[in-house]
Amino acid sequence: VQTLLQQMQDKFQTMSDQIIGRNILFLNELDDMSCRIDDLEKNIADLMTQAGVEELEGENKTPATNK
Repeated sequence: VQTLLQQMQDKFQTMSDQIIGRNILFLNELDDMSCRIDDLEKNIADLMTQAGVEELEGENKTPATNK
């Protein structure tokens, strides 16, 4: 019985370690994706500025007027 309990404990610990490892990998990938989205948003904003597009109230976009 003691051996069986030890085997179960070992398996439980192995599974727990795997779950924690997967969560850490997932969180790292999520953080990387968040940084990439932030970079993409910045690049889009830069391109819009270069193209002369201004952001108005809400989500409407109109070309900037040349003065």
